[in-house]
Amino acid sequence: MRLEKENSQFLLVDVQEKLFPYIVGNEIVAKKAILLMEGMKALEIPMTAAQQYPKGLGNTIEELRPFFTKFHDKMTFSCCGNEMLVKELHEQDRKNIIIAGIEAHICVLQTVIDLKALGFQPIVVVDAVGSRTRSDYEIALERMKYEGAILTTVESILFELCFQAGSDAFRTISKLVK
Repeated sequence: MRLEKENSQFLLVDVQEKLFPYIVGNEIVAKKAILLMEGMKALEIPMTAAQQYPKGLGNTIEELRPFFTKFHDKMTFSCCGNEMLVKELHEQDRKNIIIAGIEAHICVLQTVIDLKALGFQPIVVVDAVGSRTRSDYEIALERMKYEGAILTTVESILFELCFQAGSDAFRTISKLVK
């Protein structure tokens, strides 16, 4: 199945201040998430962000905040436990949900399972997702794939959504990945 920008939206899951320092390879995850969101912006793909219990885990890390005008706070591990977030995803009327965030084996995994059950197609950007341990991350990716998620990388998804060379979005994405 080819992924098209007109049928895609983006969801950032819980990349928050108090948990993020403990994520394996956190600097790479942040760098890839920024690159991904810059590409989403260039492609004019709608973006949504969730935060798990910000009172305890802090807000979304500073580097990622400028990409969003609002954040959906939640208490459930799955983003789908927030009714307003789910409503927003449905209102976009775009089946493919491109996902980045933490932790892969908890909030990202449970969100993937629930999105699939709601009729969405989750696309997990593996180099913009992380966990506190490598084994949790690896097992989570296996489970997500088993549950029907499509696994991809930042560069792969951006060029697939871009579709062809020559556009302003292509020029922006080409500069981003250099």
